Amino acid sequence: MTHEQSQPLWHGRFSSGPAEELLAFTQSLSFDQRLWKDDIVGSLAHVKGLGHSGILPMAEVAQIESALHQVAQEFEQGTFVFVAGEEDIHTSIERRVTQIAGPVGGKVHTGRSRNDQCVTALRLWTKRELILLATRLVDLCEVLSARAEIAGWGADGVYLPGYTHVQRAQPVLLAHHLMAHAWAFTRDIDRLLNTVKRTDVSPLGAGALAGSSLPLDPDFTAREMGFAERFSNSLDAVSDRDFVAEALFDLALIGTHLSRMGEEWVLWTSEEFGFATLDDRYATGSSMLPQKKNADIAELARGKAGRLIGNLTGLLTTLKGLPLAYNRDLQEDKEPLFDSYDQVCLAVSALTGMINTATFNADRMRAAADVQSLAATDLAEYLVRKGVPFRQAHAVVGALVQEALSGSQSLQQLIATSPHFDADAQQLIGSGVGVQLRSSPGAAGPQAAQDQRTRFALVIASLRTSLAI
Repeated sequence: MTHEQSQPLWHGRFSSGPAEELLAFTQSLSFDQRLWKDDIVGSLAHVKGLGHSGILPMAEVAQIESALHQVAQEFEQGTFVFVAGEEDIHTSIERRVTQIAGPVGGKVHTGRSRNDQCVTALRLWTKRELILLATRLVDLCEVLSARAEIAGWGADGVYLPGYTHVQRAQPVLLAHHLMAHAWAFTRDIDRLLNTVKRTDVSPLGAGALAGSSLPLDPDFTAREMGFAERFSNSLDAVSDRDFVAEALFDLALIGTHLSRMGEEWVLWTSEEFGFATLDDRYATGSSMLPQKKNADIAELARGKAGRLIGNLTGLLTTLKGLPLAYNRDLQEDKEPLFDSYDQVCLAVSALTGMINTATFNADRMRAAADVQSLAATDLAEYLVRKGVPFRQAHAVVGALVQEALSGSQSLQQLIATSPHFDADAQQLIGSGVGVQLRSSPGAAGPQAAQDQRTRFALVIASLRTSLAI
C-alpha cells in the first residue's frame, strides 16, 4: 500500500469521504484480487464493444486497451501497487488505467456498472477454474484406475472384504472397490461441466439493473469474452448467483466423496485393519509418540467436508431473502467460493499422490475376506437354486452361522453334515472362492470386470474430450 488515498467511485454524491469503519467492513479487495485477470478480460471486451457501437472513437479505445494491457503486465510481474481505501479489484484497475491513459481512462466505465462488471469477472473465473478442477479429478480417476489394474481384475486379483455398516459382508476385488470411488468422481466431473455450461452466460451490458440508454451490443462483448450467450433479463443478470450456488454444491459433493474415501484410508492404514501402508512422503508423525504414522491427508479430507457444506449453506441462506436486483449481500458470494475451490483442489492433489504411492497388503486383505462367514449369502443362494424360498434359505444359513460362532464346529463342517446341503456346497467355502462367485453384471468379481473396464475407459475418454485434454 502507498500513502495515497483512493476516492470511491461513487464519491461525487457525498459531501465527505467514507469512514474508516465503513471501508474496513465493506471492502472486498483483500479476497477479490484473484479476479484481476478476469476483470481485465471483461474491461477489454467492454471497451471494444464501446468502439464497436460507436460510443467511443477508436483512438480512445486503443488508449484504454493499451492501459489495460499495461495493468495486466504489472500484475503478471508482481509490480502492481494498490492504494489505500480501494474497495475492490475493479476499483484498483480502473484507477490505474486512468493514471496511465489520463482522463480518457475514465471512459472505461461508460455504460457499465460494477453490478454487471463484478458478476462478469466472477463468471469468467468460475468457468476457467471449474474446468481446471475437473482435469485434476480426471487425474485422480486415472490413478484409481491404474491402481486397480495393478491390483488385478482376474482370478488372481487382490480381494478384500466389502463392508456394510462397517461389518464384513462379501468379498470384492480391490480393483472393484477402488473403481467405486472413481465412478463417483466421474459424476462429479460431469456435474462440474454442466455447471460450467450454465455459468457460460455473459451479464455484461445489464448495467446496474436495467441496461443502458447507450447503444450497447451485449452479444458482441459476450463473443469477445468467449461466453456462449448473453443474458436475457437485466434484473436477473446482476442478481443471479445460481452458478455460485451450483459450484458450491459441486464442491461440497466432491468434498463428501473425498471424505468418504479418506475415512476408508484412515481405517485401512490402521494397525487393526492393516490393509495399506502410506508412503512416508504422504504421512505425518506424532510430536510425542515416536511410533506413530498418521494418515493426516485422509483425515483432513474427511474433516474439511463440513467446511465445504457450511460454505454452501451460508450462501444459500444469504440468497434466500434477497429482493431484486443487486444487493451488497451478494459480495458474500466470493469468499465461500474461493475457499471451497482452494480446499478441494488441495485435497484432490494430496489424495491423488497419497493413493498413487501407497502399498497394499494383499495377504492381510485376502485373510480378512476368506473368513467362512462371508460365504453365507452364497450358501443361501445355493439353496435358492434348489428351489428353497430365499427367506427360508436365509434362516437356515443364519442358524448355521450362529452355531459356528459358538466355536464347536466351523461353518464348512456344519454344511457338510446339514441335511439342507449336498456335498458340492462345501466348495462354496474356500480361499478366493467368494470373490469368483460375484458374477452378475456390474458385480465385484472377475467375470464382470472387462465390461466395467471398457465402460470406464469410454467415460474417461468422453470426459477428456469434453475438457479438451
